Amino acid sequence: MDLRLNGKIALVTGAGSQSGYGRKIALFLANEGCVVVAADINEDGANQTAAEIQGLGSQAMAIRIDVTKRHEVDRAVREILERLGRIDILVNNAGTSSRLRPFLEMTPSDWELDIGVNLVGQMNVAQAVLPGMLSRKYGRIINTSGGQGIPNISIYGAAKAGVEAFTHALAMEVGHAGVVVNGVGPGLGKTGLTANAPSEFLEAHARGTAFGRLCTPEDVAPVVAFLASDVCSYMAGQFITLSTS
Repeated sequence: MDLRLNGKIALVTGAGSQSGYGRKIALFLANEGCVVVAADINEDGANQTAAEIQGLGSQAMAIRIDVTKRHEVDRAVREILERLGRIDILVNNAGTSSRLRPFLEMTPSDWELDIGVNLVGQMNVAQAVLPGMLSRKYGRIINTSGGQGIPNISIYGAAKAGVEAFTHALAMEVGHAGVVVNGVGPGLGKTGLTANAPSEFLEAHARGTAFGRLCTPEDVAPVVAFLASDVCSYMAGQFITLSTS
């Protein structure tokens, strides 16, 4: 299937982790013909992803973004627009989690981290790119969710539940102007997000899935590409959930 992504400019946040979903999403979009902006708070990682894309013969740039800092997000978006002229696709993939711990042991700083990156961060980047999309009456925004109801990551899950509510509302606000907003809920995988999770936790989760294994970046990237494409033209505010437990 031709996803009609050739020449589209895609900003992928959280693309710097070499074990995360963002890197594979960026590579997949590049393979479909997108010009990719690999963004991450880890600038070295973003550079590594962009270099890998360029090594495959596709166009990419890297940029540092701390999604929790609106002034930094605005600065990064201005730089992208100056260099590339527009942003067609936003993949709001950047995420993190405070330590795996019961709610009663979490601190306000843990809450601030989980909500700041996973909810406010997605809102910051979406609001920064939307004016350009609305002026051109074209855009695709893909937000990421997941983790609701899993013990010991309660605030992370709460932030992601907020992302889903935000996504539904935003889709209804901007769909009439040609901006399609949807989301993806990747399953739990061996990424930077779970690097400190006990192996027993991951193994138990894998056993509870339909396939008996954890989610991989290769599972996630094609779904994001579909949501980013012109093929996905009459679905708004929806989440494709890859968790099979």
